[in-house]
Amino acid sequence: MADKITLKPEEYLMREGEESNEMYFLNSGTMAVFKVKNNAEVQIGTIYSGELVGEMSFLDNEPRSATVKAIGDCELMVIPADKLNKYLDKQPKWYRALVQTLLDRLRRTSQRVKI
Repeated sequence: MADKITLKPEEYLMREGEESNEMYFLNSGTMAVFKVKNNAEVQIGTIYSGELVGEMSFLDNEPRSATVKAIGDCELMVIPADKLNKYLDKQPKWYRALVQTLLDRLRRTSQRVKI
């Protein structure tokens, strides 16, 4: 069974610039996504129950691109890198290439977003 974590309102799950070796599935609750601008956190998005959290850095091994914290009580399932890599290793080579291509495009688009 997968590990689960819980967060209370205002608790951080991750911070922009951190390294990553896991992603999360938000089982319940709502989370806010922030970028730092002029030494202040600016909310750029919201993550709802049933969505993944931290998938970009998890998949491309780049530092976290944003900060995420709980808005209310949250329960998340932890997905470690080794589990996903074992799954991806069993898929055709084009599948991993597809994931990498989509990540590259998303990362480039994310870097162009102005807050």
